[in-house]
Amino acid sequence: MAKQGAKTATPRLRFPEFRKSAPWPETDLGAVLFEHGTKDDGASEVHSVSVHKGVVNQMEHLGRSFAAADRSKYNLVKPYDVVYTKSPTGDFPFGIVKQSRLPINAIVSPLYGVFSPSNRYVGYLLDAYFESPNRTNLYLAPVTQKGAKNTIQISNDGFLSKGIFLPEQEGEQQKIADCLTSLDEVIAAQGRKVEALKAHKRGLMQQLFPREGETRPRLRFSEFRDAPKWSLGKASDIVEVIQGYGFPERLQGNATGEFPFYKVSDISACVDAGGVLLTDANNHIEADVLAELRAKPMPVGATVFAKIGEAIRSNKRAMTARPSLVDNNAAGVKGIDDRADDRFVYYLWSQVSLIEYAGGVVPAVNKSAIEQIPVCYPKKDEQQRIADCLASLDTRIAAEAARLAALKTHKQGLMQQLFPAPEATGA
Repeated sequence: MAKQGAKTATPRLRFPEFRKSAPWPETDLGAVLFEHGTKDDGASEVHSVSVHKGVVNQMEHLGRSFAAADRSKYNLVKPYDVVYTKSPTGDFPFGIVKQSRLPINAIVSPLYGVFSPSNRYVGYLLDAYFESPNRTNLYLAPVTQKGAKNTIQISNDGFLSKGIFLPEQEGEQQKIADCLTSLDEVIAAQGRKVEALKAHKRGLMQQLFPREGETRPRLRFSEFRDAPKWSLGKASDIVEVIQGYGFPERLQGNATGEFPFYKVSDISACVDAGGVLLTDANNHIEADVLAELRAKPMPVGATVFAKIGEAIRSNKRAMTARPSLVDNNAAGVKGIDDRADDRFVYYLWSQVSLIEYAGGVVPAVNKSAIEQIPVCYPKKDEQQRIADCLASLDTRIAAEAARLAALKTHKQGLMQQLFPAPEATGA
């Protein structure tokens, strides 16, 4: 498997039965991956390749098929095959590498490289190795050229031409693969738990808030079952709309300061991590900068969101945890004291699809449009009861999301131990 005179390296963590075995040799991918070249079998469905989902049915992943009418040149992916996408995405500017975990054949774009591993354990090790953006980029950057419009230029032979450190014994390959597979199963189960809680919350919110055109929710807490119907009005009846401010580039980049200055990316990061309260910002300013910007801090408890661009479609919302500012691509709504509970406003606003009120070639929604958005709301005591219920569920979701993040971090740390560092080489 190893090439003659190859460098060797030893991982920091090795299973007991292999601690006295020879170091891992640097092995060309071409020695363990083989291009079978099989094309569309006429029976398999089109699949995409995702950073987080691996080889996944295109209809399930994207909601539609982007395949050409003629699929005769599409590459067939067999179970355990390794796929290299050759297309930039996110943290993977040179493409991603994934092993198919499907029990069935699939077909993928003819632009992708498809390879059968010498055994499924090697395939899993390569999938795990290329899970890291850093390792992927270190491997692919030297053998890849960027063409016009950021396209990737690399042949399949070029992809297979470099080496990485791999164990020679199939028993050690299997031991590592089984260990990581077991951890992946725990991570997947925790991910399903988080998604189930989020689905439960979405369903509960559909019950706790009236349907469009109605003024009574389908589910009402016992103490409010005989209460009057909810009020119909516009957003400005219960909230103050707060604008963001221009953020000169020369003021950006301060990691600390009296006031966090949030961008849309900070809001997205908070929501993607399962949070509600904004606590982390990449930019801060001091009080003396407020006068220069003619800015007034947004108060604690405001619900903030993107108001321009495609980010509007994501419907991501977060709440300020301290006096802060947002840039002019975002805005906030704050409950009017005697009319609205801030947390209720957050849950109410989470159901508002701002894109429906946006205009322009680049989608945007202004203060006047936000103020006129129709809303339906109960008395403040019922608002607080609804907010308490949903906040309790959010706390549980956040806790389970934190466990999921901890498991993923554990896997990343374990991977650093189970694979030799690139510089840990010997003759």
